[in-house]
Amino acid sequence: MTSRLNTITTPRHQLRAEKARRNREAALNAFISKKAEIDERLARLQALSDDHFNAHPDEVNWGHVGTLEHYANLLKRITDSAFGEGEYAE
Repeated sequence: MTSRLNTITTPRHQLRAEKARRNREAALNAFISKKAEIDERLARLQALSDDHFNAHPDEVNWGHVGTLEHYANLLKRITDSAFGEGEYAE
């Protein structure tokens, strides 16, 4: 009787294992895609920073400071979340 039971449950188990494998593969592909998206945005942001956020020293005003403060606050939210700091600290 045990061999009959194994014969019946084995295909179902194999189907579940295959579905789990495909799910992990899909998750990995989505992860790699999102990481590439983040890497691209970080590179663009770094290039903008290297160019002083397109601000000419003779033209910098408090509006530029406010814009950078806004960017810094957004980045802080990201880094706090990524590193478990600030409001995300345990």
